[in-house]
Amino acid sequence: MTIIDHLEAIPPAVRGGAVTIGNFDGVHLAHAKIIERLVAKARQVGGAAVVFTFDPPPVRVLRPREAPAPLSWPARKAEILTQLGVDAVIAFPTTLEFLQLSAWEFFDQIVVQRLSARAMVEGANFFFGRDRSGDIQSLARFCAEAGIALEVVEPVVIDGEVVSSSRIRRLVAAGDVRQAAKLLARPYRIRGQVIRGAGRGKRLGFPTANLDGVSTLIPAEGIYAGRAALGDRLFPAAISLGPNPTFDDGQRKVEVHILDFDGWLYDRYLEVDFVDRLRDVRRYESVDELLVQMERDVAATRQLAAVA
Repeated sequence: MTIIDHLEAIPPAVRGGAVTIGNFDGVHLAHAKIIERLVAKARQVGGAAVVFTFDPPPVRVLRPREAPAPLSWPARKAEILTQLGVDAVIAFPTTLEFLQLSAWEFFDQIVVQRLSARAMVEGANFFFGRDRSGDIQSLARFCAEAGIALEVVEPVVIDGEVVSSSRIRRLVAAGDVRQAAKLLARPYRIRGQVIRGAGRGKRLGFPTANLDGVSTLIPAEGIYAGRAALGDRLFPAAISLGPNPTFDDGQRKVEVHILDFDGWLYDRYLEVDFVDRLRDVRRYESVDELLVQMERDVAATRQLAAVA
């Protein structure tokens, strides 16, 4: 896998292949369908399968207040795309100047001149260029004029609704991580740095890793069954998102109790998968009552998030 963050650094091996352009936030099932066809097209033309994406997404540059929280961070996106068979990911540094290119200028400068693409694969709802002025019909015209093969991939529909990043974002925001995983083809994952907390969990017998700096969308408040990724291993983990009302602690936190693990985590980056939502956050009348519930949460986590 080649990750490129500057158009001047595109190696010859990346040119002359098949290209797809988009944000690919979350890399869900609809994205996977596009990538499957991209890899097939790349093999047909004898070149690389190239994903051209944006860092940050254009909406974060143009309308930062309207930009939704992302579903994945750049390295995670590249990791999943690699698993799907992509040869190179271009994470283009998005600027206002770049976003002022017309649809034709974007196509000519990026697809033709920089990438020398011989094939393109896009979804039917693809837009590009200044003010999203280019659509799939104009892309088809440009490709025909440039002698570039174009394949348009139809949307993926599950349970009567199109699979999209916005749909997954709604599910995650509502805490429905099980349904989100169905559309992602994997559990929803976040990443944060382990910082020192109040140490309350350790005193209660349930030590937690407190995560800070999570850049992606955090699911709705609640208690979840999940898994923590440590190196190349996964551990079942009970995850608490939100405050601790039993202790009159209103601060919203991300706390991860990793089962069957005893090691130093402070200052490390920890990745956490969400398997299922167990319950709401609530106040308990006593610490003993809370401890009984926490035992139940751990038992449910062992059952739902067992690691093979």
